[in-house]
Amino acid sequence: MTDRFQFSLLATDGKARRGQISMPRGVVRTPAFMPVGTVGTVKAMYLTQVRELGADIILGNTYHLMLRPGAERVARLGGLHELIRWPEPILTDSGGFQVMSLSGLRKLDEKGVTFKSHVDGALHHMSPERSIEIQGLLDSDIQMQLDECLALPAERNEIERAMELSLRWAERCKVAFGDQPGKAMFGIVQGGDIPELRVRSAEALAGLDLKGYAVGGLAVGEPQAVMLDMLDTTCPALPADKPRYLMGVGTPDDILKSVARGIDMFDCVMPTRSGRHGLAFTRHGRINIRNARHAEDPRPLDEASSCPAARDYSRAYLHHLVRSNEALGGMLLTWNNLSYYQDLMAGIRAAIEEGRFQSFMEETQETWARGDIAPR
Repeated sequence: MTDRFQFSLLATDGKARRGQISMPRGVVRTPAFMPVGTVGTVKAMYLTQVRELGADIILGNTYHLMLRPGAERVARLGGLHELIRWPEPILTDSGGFQVMSLSGLRKLDEKGVTFKSHVDGALHHMSPERSIEIQGLLDSDIQMQLDECLALPAERNEIERAMELSLRWAERCKVAFGDQPGKAMFGIVQGGDIPELRVRSAEALAGLDLKGYAVGGLAVGEPQAVMLDMLDTTCPALPADKPRYLMGVGTPDDILKSVARGIDMFDCVMPTRSGRHGLAFTRHGRINIRNARHAEDPRPLDEASSCPAARDYSRAYLHHLVRSNEALGGMLLTWNNLSYYQDLMAGIRAAIEEGRFQSFMEETQETWARGDIAPR
């Protein structure tokens, strides 16, 4: 434990990095996957389960929490950690991605963004300063700058305008955040799919000497190859002694390939959302438990898994639950999926420490490619 925010690089294997973020509320082992707790809940999971699976940190969403139950109310109740009974670190996003997705319900200018709540239509204004204030009221450990995120494809002039605006907002967020030794504010690299703009954004943010840096505006409609090209461009322009966070990513394959390019932190709703819709992630690849071939299959999802959801329930039962729209089906598949993601991250960390990350990645991808063998 420490009273300051510190990042230590413990090992490297090629561009892959094994590190550790130390904060007053705990240690985050990197590369790390952060389960998404949008409104103070990782959907279909008890937070004690999430911790037992190996998660060191979860993500909360500023936009949703400011609308319900409200940042000031959360603060009066002791902060987000106390409210949701999660004593470990929490990262909050700025709310920018959700606000930008409102399109017709928002108006953006230099000061910030004015938007209508999707809940009740009430009018709100989010400035860089207000975003940081809300995240402070939530008492999160890592706070993100407000930025403008564009879906791809987009015109170059629009991408450059949003990138420059995000840089100016980063400076304002840094001032608003001030000096909080035990916490961190991360800047967000923008620039769409244009390498020159990505480098310009990364270098300008590095000049602000922030405690960490995120790569935003990816996994927003572009092919995986474009995302990886942007990481190849961006990561070398970021400080090597600070954590790097790829926002909103992604699939297990996305994670492997991004770690290979120097990314340390990830978040995505995919494992929880997929679980609620009948899709399981396993070491054999994806399994759509809705498929009829599972209706009489007595095997578990993975007999070698340490997760009871993967090991102790038959595919036939999971198929029945999902096809019957029983809540337990989504709960068990979500449990399985988050377990698999954390097992994958643990395997990645061990492989980097032992200097065998490339072989680990290839073996993992080969196992996925072989697929799930049907019973005879």
